[in-house]
Amino acid sequence: MPNLFVKDRIIAPPGFNRWRVPPASVAIHLCIGSVYAWSIFNPPLMKLHGVVASAADDWTLSEVTWVFTVAIVFLGLSAAVAGKWLERVGPRLVGSVSACCWGGGFLIGGVGILTHQLWLLYLGYGVVGGIGLGLGYVSPVSTLIKWFPDRRGMATGLAIMGFGGGAIIGAPLKESLMASFYQPPRYLGTVESVELKTESGRRFATIEGQLREVVVVGKNEISQMLVKGEEGVYVVGTGRTGVAETFFTLGLTYFFVILVAAFSYRLPASDWKPAGWTPPVEGQAGSMITSHNVSPDEAIKTPQFYLLWIVLCSNVTAGIGVLGVAKTMMSEIFGTTLPTIATDRFAATFVLMTSVFNMVGRFGWSTASDYLGRQRTYAIFFALGTVLYASIPFIAHEQGQQPAVQWLIAFYAVSMAIFTMYGGGFAAIPAYLSDLFGTRFVGAIHGRLLTAWSTAGVLGPFAITYLRDHSLRAALSDLAAKVDPALFEKSFGAPLTELPTLIAKKSVTLPKLMALVPPGTVDPSSTLYSSTMLTMAGLLMIAFIANWLVRPVDPKHHWVEAAK
Repeated sequence: MPNLFVKDRIIAPPGFNRWRVPPASVAIHLCIGSVYAWSIFNPPLMKLHGVVASAADDWTLSEVTWVFTVAIVFLGLSAAVAGKWLERVGPRLVGSVSACCWGGGFLIGGVGILTHQLWLLYLGYGVVGGIGLGLGYVSPVSTLIKWFPDRRGMATGLAIMGFGGGAIIGAPLKESLMASFYQPPRYLGTVESVELKTESGRRFATIEGQLREVVVVGKNEISQMLVKGEEGVYVVGTGRTGVAETFFTLGLTYFFVILVAAFSYRLPASDWKPAGWTPPVEGQAGSMITSHNVSPDEAIKTPQFYLLWIVLCSNVTAGIGVLGVAKTMMSEIFGTTLPTIATDRFAATFVLMTSVFNMVGRFGWSTASDYLGRQRTYAIFFALGTVLYASIPFIAHEQGQQPAVQWLIAFYAVSMAIFTMYGGGFAAIPAYLSDLFGTRFVGAIHGRLLTAWSTAGVLGPFAITYLRDHSLRAALSDLAAKVDPALFEKSFGAPLTELPTLIAKKSVTLPKLMALVPPGTVDPSSTLYSSTMLTMAGLLMIAFIANWLVRPVDPKHHWVEAAK
């Protein structure tokens, strides 16, 4: 059995068709790339007890978003270690371990959801699943670069394309599974027909002689329900979102698919090269492409490694925070102002399309970089990306002032353009590394560079949740000040002085306050992410400068065969 994983066992025979290798790479990345559809899980994870609305003990957006962050952190950390291990043991063993970790992470996370233990969700999906992500991510990159030395950008685009497209399958699959497992909570009736009581910020109703916690769905919150229902009062803890059962189903499915794909890997013989291809002479195909190799330990001594680290970290930070809350952001900016268009299903489709354009960008931009050159391609990313990110606050502000479909179209177009370049930045970076450091050790060097992804996995979600929460608290306080105190107390069963407690227990929300403010008051939901987008635009300016400073590696770092 151990011989099945020996590297020499998967050396391809003479005449092997190299185009048989990409499908296995794409299959693995489609599975692990479903992490990009994480925001599909945010709403149900925030409503595990309340189901139709968040109950007092339900997790917050910040808490569930950090699960995604932990997964990305461990992706980068495991990739940094796995890169060198991959070169030694081969992609089959690395891919098989990835199957166990990614599938097992879902199963552990599912148990955490069922028992409402957040730490188990962090451990399962975040830590164990994140390790599976890192192992699955690096296994095809160096493999395909070895098979396609003549088309490096296209090869890395093929290797990583599936990761960007994972949500194309993952988003609708998750939505379908959760819908099939969904069970609505017990409905008590309209607010007027139920006698409600407020204690310590929680809402209660007397049911069969017992005081039971309830959640209240207002007319402005119907569009945010997982499955559309009636406005009114629902009993906490009497339904289910279906997210735990979805985790179990996906865990088993991903395990088997990745395992089969890992056993399909093949490596070229050490002396193999494409028919009719001659390795480029130094500088022949561009000043950045070298015919020499740099070892992983030597690569981290060069300024080029750290400049590309800044490039990758900045690009990922700008995009990953948005990906983690894509569905929530779409719903908050447009859900209340265009409720008949920006529905929950529309927001889910938005997540799906971010994956489509992410995938298209990975293959399209990385292939284009073979002709434009890697440095010029990244310059386009960051110059154009800065303008696009900075335009989102303007679009959101206009949507809040004068809601119209054209602002939704503009937001959609800008977002899709951003995600093509976000994906392209990921896919072209291994080719950029092979240009500067050679192809021999690119897997190990790429793995170490992915620590930038780990860092970005913390910075991106932290920035977007911290800045959003700050904007949300300010908006809630501002709206509450415009509500008549007597009307406030009648609606929430507590005086205005208890606003902080009511907010903490989720009894007071923006939609509920908007139902009480004077006519003509502007809904602040559309501007909750404006400060975040401007921050991301600034990060891309930093990345532009770092990319501009990249120069060919000093010959003193070149690896010499006799020095092994």
